[in-house]
Amino acid sequence: MEPDTALPLSPLPTSALLELIRRRRSIKQAQLRPDPIPREYVERMLEAANWAPNHGASEPWRFTVFAGEARRALGETFARSYRLGIDPEKYNPEAEKAQLERVWLAPVWISIGMQPGGHHPEWEEVAAVGAAVHAAQLVAASLGLGAFWTSGMPVLHQNTAEFVGLKAPARLLGFLYVGYPAIPWPQGLRGDWREKVAWHWG
Repeated sequence: MEPDTALPLSPLPTSALLELIRRRRSIKQAQLRPDPIPREYVERMLEAANWAPNHGASEPWRFTVFAGEARRALGETFARSYRLGIDPEKYNPEAEKAQLERVWLAPVWISIGMQPGGHHPEWEEVAAVGAAVHAAQLVAASLGLGAFWTSGMPVLHQNTAEFVGLKAPARLLGFLYVGYPAIPWPQGLRGDWREKVAWHWG
């Protein structure tokens, strides 16, 4: 269809979309309930992620989902990555134990990978993955779920990247853990957006 004859998109309720964006929260693992999440919810999140904008249709996002008993191997991987990555003089057995056990605090963990596709600068691919994760977080919020993008040395270590199937030039950018809040839904706080914008309007 020619551009000048294309039908316009039907308008969507912008106020509802803005309210959802305002509602989204990153809720820490210690503030989540252990209750399982329906797989359908996670599928909706990842379908939304797949519609993120990206340069040259590279679609660089790669995800691996861990839930249920599969989290045990993930926790063991975090613990091993901690041992491999920490300065021996700073090694703390309690810190290793925390990496081993943290996976049980959230019912779903999703690795966030970036697989370059095409000849675009890496930052553009990373930005596209960030947009994909934000889309997933918005859907999570619409379902009453908190979703936190976590990083840190054990999470980003090469050992962890290999465990989730990422090899260079692909990069592991962290994990998104998801769960029902065990606390009242947090209130957000942002400065006035108008103080962050300069206008040059015709």
